[in-house]
Amino acid sequence: MITEPDGKVRIDKWLWAVRLYKTRALAAEACLKGRVKISEIAVKAGRNIKPGDIIELHRGPWHQFVKVLQVSEKRMAASVSPLFCADITPPEQLEKLKLHQVAMASWHLKNGAGRPTKKDRRDIDEYMGDW
Repeated sequence: MITEPDGKVRIDKWLWAVRLYKTRALAAEACLKGRVKISEIAVKAGRNIKPGDIIELHRGPWHQFVKVLQVSEKRMAASVSPLFCADITPPEQLEKLKLHQVAMASWHLKNGAGRPTKKDRRDIDEYMGDW
């Protein structure tokens, strides 16, 4: 396991290293916008974290809670990241996520929604004629 000897790691580096954000820039941006909190206080990207901290991530309509188990600033494989963080999101937040996913899936309408196909466009052009 890769842990930092002094136990100090910037929160944006850690969020990226444990694969909670795709890039470090996205993690830093989330901190800048106040979407990352420790003890209900928005933190800056340069804030150092330590094992035992509880981090709240605002993810759209729901909040994810993560407990820091170990610190590292080196990006790791997805199979190793559970050794560094534990997801302690309450069940009601997970329910919000599921409801949001169902709502978004039902929003996408089949057959006729979105951009016309090439055949649809030709039919429209034929109908409209020389307008």
